Amino acid sequence: MQVPAIVAAGGGRASKAVYGDNKAYLELGGRSLVGHAVAALQRVPEVSEVWVVGDAPRLEATLAREMAGELRKPLTVVPEFRNLLENGWETYRRLLPGAGPAGRDPTPDEREKLVLFLSSDLPMATPQEISSFIQQGAAQQVDYSLGLVSEESMTPFYPEAGKPGIEMAYFNLREGRVRQSNLHLVRPPKLGKRHYIEEMYEHRYQKQLGNALALAWRIFWDEGGGLRVVFYYALMHLAGAFDRRRWRWLADRFRNWVTIQRVERALGALLDARLRVVITEGGGCAVDVDNEQDFDVMKERYDEWHARQQELVTARFGPALLPERVAEIQIDRWPSREEEHV
Repeated sequence: MQVPAIVAAGGGRASKAVYGDNKAYLELGGRSLVGHAVAALQRVPEVSEVWVVGDAPRLEATLAREMAGELRKPLTVVPEFRNLLENGWETYRRLLPGAGPAGRDPTPDEREKLVLFLSSDLPMATPQEISSFIQQGAAQQVDYSLGLVSEESMTPFYPEAGKPGIEMAYFNLREGRVRQSNLHLVRPPKLGKRHYIEEMYEHRYQKQLGNALALAWRIFWDEGGGLRVVFYYALMHLAGAFDRRRWRWLADRFRNWVTIQRVERALGALLDARLRVVITEGGGCAVDVDNEQDFDVMKERYDEWHARQQELVTARFGPALLPERVAEIQIDRWPSREEEHV
C-alpha cells in the first residue's frame, strides 16, 4: 500500500516564525528543514509521491538546489492558501487523479483514500519511523490516525553531561507520558469537522495555559464539542502543568483519569470521525523547531543526534531502503489562483 504525502511548509498564522523567518527554510547540516522532510519521504516505501505547500517560488528554488539527483518520487510544489486548513484540503484536492491545477472534489470511492500529512520542521525524522507509522495507521481502518511517541523515545534529545538538550512538553495519560509526533494519516473528506484541526494546531503549545483555555472555551461552546471533550482536555493539561513543576504525584492523580481510549473517543467526537492514536518509538518525528532556543540546540548537536538517531532506528526497524530511480523526476510547481488567470 502506498499513500501520497503532504508537507505543510506555509508561513501563515499557524506557523511560528523562528529568527524572523519561516522555519521551513532554516538550515541544519547543510539542508533546509523542509529539505530534510522531503529527503526522508523519498526513502519511505509506503509514500507514492510528495506534495509541498507553501511559498511556491521559494520552495521550488530551495528544493531544486537541495534535492538535485536525490528524487525518487514525484515532487510537486503547491502555492499556499489562506490558512493551514485550506493548505491541506486544497492540496489534497489537487493530488486526486486528473485533478489539474484547479483541483476537484473526491468521488465517493476516493473518500477512502489515505493521505499522510506532516510538518516541514522535522530534521530528525527517519524513513523507518514514518514507514512504521503508516503501516500501523493503515491497519487500523479509521479516518484519522494521530501520531504519538513515548517519553522513552525522546530521552536521546535531553540535556546530558554538560551538553544542552531540549525540554519536552508531554501529554500525561494513564498509560504514560506521550508527545505528538507531527504525523497524521487521514481520510480528509471523512472528517466531519475539519475546522478543529487548525484550531488545535494553533493552540498546540502545551506549556501555554492561555492557549489551552482558549481552545477549551471554543470547544465548550461548539454544539458538537460537549463537556466530555472539555473535561478530559482540562485534566490532561492540568496533569501537564503539575508535571512541569515536578509535582509528579499530583500529575499522576490527574492523568489516571485520562486513558488513550478516552482521548480517542473525545477527539473522534470533536472531529466527527473515527480516530485512533499510533505510538511509534523512533522519536525523531516529535523533535520539531518551535523557538530559537531549540533551534540553536539542534544546530549545536545536529551531527551527534542525527548519527545516534540513525543507529537507534536501524536497530529497531532495520535499514532504510532507497528506492531505485527509474527516471529523472523534476520538481513540478502548480500555478497559484492568481497565476491561472494571468
